[in-house]
Amino acid sequence: MPELPDVEVYVEKVAQLVAGHTLRRIVVLNPFFLRTVDPAPAEFAGKQLRSTRRIGKRVVLEFEDELFGVLHLMIAGRLRWLAPGKKPPGRIALTNFEFDNGLLVVTEAGSKRRASLHLVRGAAAVAGFDPGGIELRAASLARFQELLTAENHTLKRALTDPHVFAGIGNAYSDEILFRAKLSPLALTRNLSDADIARLFQACRDVLDEWTERLRLQAGAGLPENVTAFRPEMAVHGKFGQPCPVCGSPVQRIVYAENETNYCARCQTGGKLLADRSLSRLLHASWPKSIDELG
Repeated sequence: MPELPDVEVYVEKVAQLVAGHTLRRIVVLNPFFLRTVDPAPAEFAGKQLRSTRRIGKRVVLEFEDELFGVLHLMIAGRLRWLAPGKKPPGRIALTNFEFDNGLLVVTEAGSKRRASLHLVRGAAAVAGFDPGGIELRAASLARFQELLTAENHTLKRALTDPHVFAGIGNAYSDEILFRAKLSPLALTRNLSDADIARLFQACRDVLDEWTERLRLQAGAGLPENVTAFRPEMAVHGKFGQPCPVCGSPVQRIVYAENETNYCARCQTGGKLLADRSLSRLLHASWPKSIDELG
């Protein structure tokens, strides 16, 4: 799923390409993608795009007369920009925003249709899509600590809760926790003040560094090959590969459709965290430390 750095760059690049340009029409190619019908897509015809912004992991397009499009790309949704006359992609295209200078296309790979578009009227309606998580760039350490410890959850859960922190998902939470040298299963109320300060700085540094990296990679166009698995990442998606700091094999915890990646030596004092599938299968044979793996 595109997270804060990816969505931030999408928002910036869309603004550079079409802010101030006129939308000729919205062509909805998949009816399940459009979740609201008032205002209707036809009402957006002839309206200029005033601005773009991000709410958590959502992209907000603001048009004249307080008309808004709120996009949630979910896991496989992506944005593409096509010059006038270029043919949009086939079955993966969900909606075309036809501007006077080109085509903004929303696509979604795979068979599951999770991405969504809400067309709404007025700033109050847009505010209803904000789950309330704070933007870390604007937060103080004191506010961060207050929210982090309001309930006693694992760090992984707390960082990825959109009601607590905005825009952090599975991939960047792994990178943040690796940078902070903290276990994904550490409980928030068990952290020391030094742990929390280190985590706060890691959140800001990782998100800022990746936003800048993706901004440079995108150049003048929209980001391409948007993925949660990047070769420059330290641990996310790197199960079995050497940790870039200590060389130990990166470990994982698999749950549902996601997995958490971590370095046992750097983050958990060498302890291997129980994986729901493997540790249940192996029972007593499950190694307790990274050294037992040989």
